[in-house]
Amino acid sequence: MEHALIQRLMSNFESVMHRTDDGVEFRLARELQLLLWYTKRDNFVEVIGKAKQSCKTSWSLDSDHFADVGKMVDVGSWAERQISDIMLTRYACYLVAQNGDPRKPEIAFAQTYFAVQTRKFEVIQQKLSLYERVVARKKLSETESLLSKVIFEQTKSDKNFALIRSKWDTALFGKTTKEMKSKRGIKPTQPLADFMPTILLKAKDFATEITIYNAKQKNMGTEEQISDEHITNNISVRKTLVSRGIVPENVVPEQDIKKVERKIISENKKSLKGAKKLKKK
Repeated sequence: MEHALIQRLMSNFESVMHRTDDGVEFRLARELQLLLWYTKRDNFVEVIGKAKQSCKTSWSLDSDHFADVGKMVDVGSWAERQISDIMLTRYACYLVAQNGDPRKPEIAFAQTYFAVQTRKFEVIQQKLSLYERVVARKKLSETESLLSKVIFEQTKSDKNFALIRSKWDTALFGKTTKEMKSKRGIKPTQPLADFMPTILLKAKDFATEITIYNAKQKNMGTEEQISDEHITNNISVRKTLVSRGIVPENVVPEQDIKKVERKIISENKKSLKGAKKLKKK
């Protein structure tokens, strides 16, 4: 996530922070809804419902963190009317973010923002980079699964999917999957993508999305046609990366994504415990 975007989001989230007379931090649901880019109130209410359930599961009273309130709003002609709203504690905001779609940069930011006790920019930026990579890896897995499905539906077979995947890697990296794993010290049983940085995960995902689109649009009926299409797309993506000074096979690999996911879960649990203790004081 870009530096400027993080600064803007941080400023936005800070601007809607309120405090009770006792100094307890809270935000109003209608304001948070806009920050998380939920255009439909019903969709956001559903997310809040899930957050309340998560609160109960963690043995906390949802009434302690989700308080129904009413506020007056201007409706024009010097008139006002009362609308319902919800006061959300920092813990409640965290649960709302956790039940949102992390592919939205606003929600990915919120998940980190409300989880950490410190507001140091560097900490948030580092955590968001980890989140972004995890989301990119999951997205690639979903897109590749969809491509496998398309191949099966249009050719009635996908038995060679694993074999032709190596050809696609060769098109992107200039080396086979086996050669890339050897170069990076990755075990034969470990997926190459689990060690790719975000830029390469998104590059592969982009090439795959193009293949799926063209395979459907052009009604490709053989594995060879779809495979050739995907090879072409990976070569094109490679050329784009190289033209911008990014040579895929030379990009430094990242930590195993599975370890990163475990780290995120562990740190969020620690932050969650800290948040709950803070609210009890």
